[in-house]
Amino acid sequence: MRVFVTGATGFIGSAIVKELIQAGHEVLGLARSEESANKLTEWGATVQRGSLTDLESLRQGVATTDGVIHAAFIHDFSDVTSAGEIDRRAIETIGAELAGTNRPFVVTSVIGHLASNQLATEHSSPDRNSMTQHRFASEELALSLSSQNVKVSVIRLPPSVHGEGDTGGFIPALIRIAQSKGVSAYIEEGNNHWPAVHRLDAARLYRLAVEQATAGSMLHAIGEEGILLRDIATIIGQHLNVPVVSIPTTRAKEHFGWLAHFTWINIPASSQITQQQLGWKPVHSTLLADLDGAIYFKR
Repeated sequence: MRVFVTGATGFIGSAIVKELIQAGHEVLGLARSEESANKLTEWGATVQRGSLTDLESLRQGVATTDGVIHAAFIHDFSDVTSAGEIDRRAIETIGAELAGTNRPFVVTSVIGHLASNQLATEHSSPDRNSMTQHRFASEELALSLSSQNVKVSVIRLPPSVHGEGDTGGFIPALIRIAQSKGVSAYIEEGNNHWPAVHRLDAARLYRLAVEQATAGSMLHAIGEEGILLRDIATIIGQHLNVPVVSIPTTRAKEHFGWLAHFTWINIPASSQITQQQLGWKPVHSTLLADLDGAIYFKR
């Protein structure tokens, strides 16, 4: 299969590209820069120059491939509405090109827009009051494409996708905040949970989805149902040799800035249905093992 991948040189996308190539697929990767294009060529992929806002480049990528994995997203937390709209237009454009072909289209969403304080499953519906509501518009649009003979599936990612090369995720952000504030903090009792997955396990799920997922499938890339934020903060504090402290919810915005919302959400999540449907099983290291190793703190 020849697969068009957006976000092909990102933290997750790069792992997807390598996973696909190792499994015998051909990859056409979307690249905004010469540096990204060179990386794709080095990995054995071919290059489609363009971006999420260059809709013609997306059309061209779809036209020459057998399926699409949409892993790109503009992570601009200062303007999430615009980022969400760019994502929606990209999905709409790709979907229009795939309509009537029954070709696979794997779209990325997030666990974070589901309801808090209950176990999220593949059947859980979005919480329309969520801060990440900009993502569920894309999710709903993607799923609607199955009625247009597109073999679409959606993969929800957890707050932490961890592993070697993670520099822009929530864990590095927590580390930077602890370094700048001189304390590693959690909210109240720290009993809220973040689900997590290793990037290589997530990449394998994307491959299985483009190969096997049925139209309209909702999939969860969850390796661990939930890790206590208190435990994450404790390991960060130990490695930085700073105090580990509890702060009240009223101080979360002051302390964590844009990350505040994510430090008090409590969304344990399951991937049991996904594992049963696709035969996917997470096998790589856990979040706390990576956090306590040499990946996030260079020795």
